[in-house]
Amino acid sequence: MPAYNEVTRIEKTVNQTAETLKDITPSFEIIIAEDGSSDGTDRIANKLATDYSYVSHLHSDSRQGRGKALNRAFKYASGDVLCYIDVDLATDMSHLKELIESISIEGYDFATGSRMMPQSNVKRPLKRGIASKGFNFLVHAFLHSKLYDHQCGFKAFKKEPLFELIDEVQDKHWFWDTELMVLAQSRGFMVKEFPVIWRHGGTTKVNLKKDILGMGSQIFRLRRSLKKQSKKKAVKS
Repeated sequence: MPAYNEVTRIEKTVNQTAETLKDITPSFEIIIAEDGSSDGTDRIANKLATDYSYVSHLHSDSRQGRGKALNRAFKYASGDVLCYIDVDLATDMSHLKELIESISIEGYDFATGSRMMPQSNVKRPLKRGIASKGFNFLVHAFLHSKLYDHQCGFKAFKKEPLFELIDEVQDKHWFWDTELMVLAQSRGFMVKEFPVIWRHGGTTKVNLKKDILGMGSQIFRLRRSLKKQSKKKAVKS
């Protein structure tokens, strides 16, 4: 659970997540990947970790970026099915069972909720919706991904396939999801995408102008990297 300045909702989110997980599995852990918060989120996260044996708190003194915080949390985790959800719980928690069982029962290597599939039920500001559609269009066009939505903060992974790729992901912030899912597809891993009910969580840590420009540059960086890998394979064969 990546968390940056989430003092108003971190406790509620952890409690709601735990209650949902108790109906799905007898064995789980919740890791708060707290990324250099300055609003007291770290104090609440520490208390939650003290009060509940299934909660762990990983603190960073300075902000590392969402992707780097997730990398650290996954490497700390002990489970075979690894998931992450955004603290705002924008994706309806009724989908958590499907997310987990996509890996544990159906046998997929990677699974992700989708806000962009025709069956998805989504309410979000128009400007953000347009930006997201534009971003996903570029990912389809330049990185040849078959997914509708790459950035939904509701994903699960089988541990071994994730760890084959996690150190190859160069982005440390918002593009982390996209890069990981594109790499997973390029390596032939089984990826499931399913529609979700999603509601805009209100406040956001995304700076539309800055982060979209940055993610655009990352698309072309990853495209160059994939082309180099493809050429190396062609030479070896």
